[in-house]
Amino acid sequence: MAKDYDTILITGAAGRLGSELRKGLAPLANKIRLADRTEITDLADHEEAFVFDLSDAEAVENAVKGVDAIVHFGGAPLETAWKTILASNIEGSYNIYEAARRNGVRRVVYASSVHAIGYHELTDRIDEAAPVRPDSLYGVSKCFVEALANLYWDKFGMESVCLRIFSSFPEPPERRMLWSWLSFADCVRLVSASLTAPYVGCTIAYGMSKNRVCPVDTGNWDLLGYQPQDDTEFVREKVEAAVPPLDPHAPATRHLGGWFVDLPHPDDEAR
Repeated sequence: MAKDYDTILITGAAGRLGSELRKGLAPLANKIRLADRTEITDLADHEEAFVFDLSDAEAVENAVKGVDAIVHFGGAPLETAWKTILASNIEGSYNIYEAARRNGVRRVVYASSVHAIGYHELTDRIDEAAPVRPDSLYGVSKCFVEALANLYWDKFGMESVCLRIFSSFPEPPERRMLWSWLSFADCVRLVSASLTAPYVGCTIAYGMSKNRVCPVDTGNWDLLGYQPQDDTEFVREKVEAAVPPLDPHAPATRHLGGWFVDLPHPDDEAR
């Protein structure tokens, strides 16, 4: 049976989610090309690996040649120094999109984040069209790439799905993740749906499993054909017994971004 793609590039392929995606996306492509700052040596027959920094435009260009789709999960994964955010998340993502444009890549699936809208409150019940309200410089970088994806769709016709991932770990370790958790298996399902949906244009979708509480409107799941199969009920009793209740009035409890809203400017300590 013919596969959806000949070659898919995964950036951040040595990371927590990238490691899951390189296995989970294998049925969609003849070849999976892996990219990371860290060398990957345990390659399967259908895999090939590149080692480079996303800020290296020439290296990005070489990695993108011959690729049909890009799953862009690379970059700084948390709040950190501005120069790191600028080089890795902003310049690096621009390099990905430019290389994709020049090489005729059909679709990009981007790991955006809840932190692009982290200052919205849980009670706001926002959808994907709500104004961005980043809670950090990391969140600002996610807003930048979402805007970049829109530009490359409107101006160049390159499709993108920007996935605002909330919390993706083996299992939820704390109370907030009882509603914000995205299982590894559902992450693979969400990215697979984003790659195989017939038409996405430039779509933003929220990345969560089917948890009991959902504070956002997930209407774009239907557009992608994403059907989450996991939830947090298997660990709810353990988490609620081990972790004290959250202060409902605390900013980290009220806002979608959680403890990111309490973080200082990352460069203050250095100064």
